[in-house]
Amino acid sequence: MKSSNTSNARNLCMVALLLMPLLSACNNSGGTAPVALTVIETIPTDTAIAVPINSKVVATFSEAMDSASINTVSFTVIGAGEAAMGGAVSLDTATHSATFTPVGNYTVSKLYTATLTTAVKSASGKALANNYVWSFTTGTTTDTLAPTVLTTSPVNTATGVVLGSNVSANFSEALAPATVNSTSFTLKQGVTPVAGSVSYSNKVATFNPAANLIASKVYTATLTTGITDLAATANALGANVVWNFTTGTVATASGPAAVNLRTAGNFAILSKSGITNVHASVITGHIGASPITAAAMDNVFCSEITGTIYGANAAYTGSGTVTCFAGLPTDNTLVANAVLDMGTAYANAAGRTTPDFTELGAGNISGLTLLPGLYKWSSNVLINSNVTLSGGPNDVWIFQIAGDVTQASATSVLLLGGALAKNIFWQVAGGTGVAIGTSAHMEGVILAIKAINMNTGATVNGRLLAHTAVTLNQNTVVQPAP
Repeated sequence: MKSSNTSNARNLCMVALLLMPLLSACNNSGGTAPVALTVIETIPTDTAIAVPINSKVVATFSEAMDSASINTVSFTVIGAGEAAMGGAVSLDTATHSATFTPVGNYTVSKLYTATLTTAVKSASGKALANNYVWSFTTGTTTDTLAPTVLTTSPVNTATGVVLGSNVSANFSEALAPATVNSTSFTLKQGVTPVAGSVSYSNKVATFNPAANLIASKVYTATLTTGITDLAATANALGANVVWNFTTGTVATASGPAAVNLRTAGNFAILSKSGITNVHASVITGHIGASPITAAAMDNVFCSEITGTIYGANAAYTGSGTVTCFAGLPTDNTLVANAVLDMGTAYANAAGRTTPDFTELGAGNISGLTLLPGLYKWSSNVLINSNVTLSGGPNDVWIFQIAGDVTQASATSVLLLGGALAKNIFWQVAGGTGVAIGTSAHMEGVILAIKAINMNTGATVNGRLLAHTAVTLNQNTVVQPAP
């Protein structure tokens, strides 16, 4: 027995020795492996083109960083066939963003590769799982233009603003993240400052109030000239931008947050592949197409539009009257940026998670009354009889549709209870797109990865934003009120 006991004890000790490293690892990690450090945004973005040759390069991380780990060895920028770019690296602790400022300008029309190595660490000691690499191609000019504010939310003089709203501004170009802060972006009710936090991402600055706003009050938002772009010699906002809005009495809106259309929201119709038309249609709002030639909108005449036609070049001829057309280089850039914003908005709508309703009606929503919320279908969506959206003026509907949308002739999407078209988003991923039947009526913003086809006499209160073509046939399209 003694020999047996000794043998058993020896075996138990061996097992304990083998388990000790595993137990130690569990104790050190709290039982779970640490989440790796990640890069959540870069400026320029990966594969960006025509980047000004005097631009800084920025990487924003998922958490607070160890400043000692971020330097010109762990953060490099190298042109194709060139030595590593000389420069300086700085870290902004408030935004978790690292900035590479080059010494001198980049080479024109050159592919550059930016790299963050695994030597980069967070303040808690986490490293990147792998080197993070992205690239961009320079243009031929320096950036000497001041950033401008393209859109705000709420818009200037808006009324009935939801008390739980954030305040945001969309800029014309990428900003230096460190310059967007609680000093350069403020909100006041009268002369009283509103407490809140300021954030910046992808050309959008956001003020998030610490508490709900007060009902039926006028608020003033201000962006100061302390905000700059990312040129090596920074260009500041040309003048303070100030706007006002008045709150309503509703604390929160039902449904998901609205999709930020950015500058795509300045258009009633926007397309990558052109806008065709059978006369005569009636369009209220701007239209545009890019990158296709402006000639792809020739059969939309100035007599049919209350607004401006923006083109990727100066090739629009229309009926011979071109007074509604804008085709200067600045206009080309404006519509190109709007198309990019259309893609961002599409991705935002498609990326929403936790739907309130899934596969409702197996895709056939004919005759239904739909409450505010996020809806998701893995199929086509059919509207064979009237559909009603019932909710208030601040409520939001997002429809995520993996297939196509077909609306039958003489049917309508109806709004009840004060619901507004600007808060309705149809994100359509199907390989054909959207077909709105003869004399049918649609409400809302259509974000289609393919075409939007309107049959004879169909009407839309909303926006037609298509990644391919928009086809009109004696239609009425009215952009929604802001």
